[in-house]
Amino acid sequence: MREFEVPASFTIPADVSMADTVFRYAAESPSFVPFKVPSGGGAWSDVTAAQFAADVAGVAKGLMASGIEFGDRVAIMSATRYEWVVLDYAIWTAGGCTVAIYETSSSEQAKWVLEDSGTKILVIESPRHRATIDEISGGLPDLKEILQIEPADDKPGAIAELVERGRSVSDEDLDARRTQVGADSPATLIYTSGTTGRPKGVQLTHSNLYAEAIGATTALHDALAEGKRTLMFLPLAHVFARAISVGAFQAKVTIGHTSDWTTLVEQFAVFKPHFVLSVPRVFEKVYNSASQKAHDEGKGKIFDAAAATAIEWSEAQDKGGPGLVLRLKHFVFDKLVYGKIRAALGGECDRAVSGGGPLGPRLGHFFRGIGVPIFEGYGLTESTAAVSVNTTENMRVGSVGRPLAGHAAKIAEDGELLIKGPVVFSGYWHNDQATAEEFRDGWFKTGDLGAIDEDGFITITGRKKEIIVTAAGKNVSPATLEDRLRANSLISQAMVVGDARPFIGCLITLDREALPGWKERHGIAADVPISELIKNAELVAEIEKDVEDANKAVSKAEQIKKIRILEEDWTQETGELTPKMSLKRAVVLKQYANDVDAIYT
Repeated sequence: MREFEVPASFTIPADVSMADTVFRYAAESPSFVPFKVPSGGGAWSDVTAAQFAADVAGVAKGLMASGIEFGDRVAIMSATRYEWVVLDYAIWTAGGCTVAIYETSSSEQAKWVLEDSGTKILVIESPRHRATIDEISGGLPDLKEILQIEPADDKPGAIAELVERGRSVSDEDLDARRTQVGADSPATLIYTSGTTGRPKGVQLTHSNLYAEAIGATTALHDALAEGKRTLMFLPLAHVFARAISVGAFQAKVTIGHTSDWTTLVEQFAVFKPHFVLSVPRVFEKVYNSASQKAHDEGKGKIFDAAAATAIEWSEAQDKGGPGLVLRLKHFVFDKLVYGKIRAALGGECDRAVSGGGPLGPRLGHFFRGIGVPIFEGYGLTESTAAVSVNTTENMRVGSVGRPLAGHAAKIAEDGELLIKGPVVFSGYWHNDQATAEEFRDGWFKTGDLGAIDEDGFITITGRKKEIIVTAAGKNVSPATLEDRLRANSLISQAMVVGDARPFIGCLITLDREALPGWKERHGIAADVPISELIKNAELVAEIEKDVEDANKAVSKAEQIKKIRILEEDWTQETGELTPKMSLKRAVVLKQYANDVDAIYT
């Protein structure tokens, strides 16, 4: 099948504003708790709908008092936290447009976003961000003021400062400004990298966000539902977290925010989320950590058998159900293994949503098999996050689901996935040429290669720009090989190479958390440096065995012939990973050019 469309089940009011819900909930259900905030010692305090509306209105008045006019841009450069959401809704209430900046951005990256967007006020989180902005703020004529969320130097934080300023603005003036906002009003600018290297500003309207919120809550009705809880830890500057955030608020889900990924297990234990939202790399880490822990405790064979059973049990769900023997094995492993993994997610998490990159059928089947099905979706910044998603009623592990209601997908002659519908943006900020290049007869060109089956399920098979063409002319999509290699708890990252080369190779980095246990099991001293470890015959043999297993999934011409294990790991801080933990392939190829050359020497 080359095209599939799902009929619309909703309409978008011409005067819709994403801030409307804030004040409606305050009036209709003021005691509802949409948010919880950390209150010290691992505890959480409630924020009612009435309090949230007061916070939003106070900050919105402060923005108006600070000179923000209808359509002005206000930027947020902060980690995920409650104040981020307050500012976002306050900017919309004041008729402004939120410019999202990753809190890990360099000064030059931030400068381009602030300069191109014409941001008038920037809200940063901490002195660390202040230092970043101080390097470039002198060259930004549109930027009138910088506020900081965390109080410093006897100055109040940004929220308190804006609320105080806004006391001179009347409720009537605020309401008048708020009612200027309509469906076509710009709600946010999110910058995404383009082929030229200069990030392009994706302009999303209130209509786009409304369509995404309604589409997501309809499709994921049993997760995004009143009374549910979720802990939001992905960066709100990314469209995936932002879209689920607004959808969850619309659906009356209670949300907690954290940016500390190092203590997620401890936070899950207290917050007890009903579902989690994450990127594939986090699910990989959960799997690999559980595997590594079992092997370190001498229970590796039990875990491996349990994992194989979970995958087999999940696959059987699509083939008439498991037989008696498989059901018994699954029951036993649920007591021995699966329950412990669910406990690590807080004990009440019975589903997850994955986006931002390919999950892969292996992880999809494993998590469904342990009782935490992952609903994988697909989208881009230009589609306000998800344009398709798996659901309880329509799920096919390995696919990215069917289009949301009111949306369509089509496969072009060259295999590229094209999409259409109300979540698709109308254009890049001040870049008509780039906009025109990305649309074909009203369809947005995603840049991804895909397929659509007879039931409308979309499968992503690769990225057009990431397709490797060997010297022999063989086209190779790296995702399948990389996904299988990351299943090894020793492997942190894997990147397939071979463009214009005689064969396929692979750069591999080691997971620092897995190494101590591996050394102990193999009788290697704890102080042996990684520079020596990557030459260890047993370690190399183990990784080469995994390469051999990964190669079974592809043709002989696509198989990895040679690997190179690196001393360094790739991180967001060192520049090889994006904030959603995806590989920056161009960066890796540039920084590790000598290592790639060594594979072919």
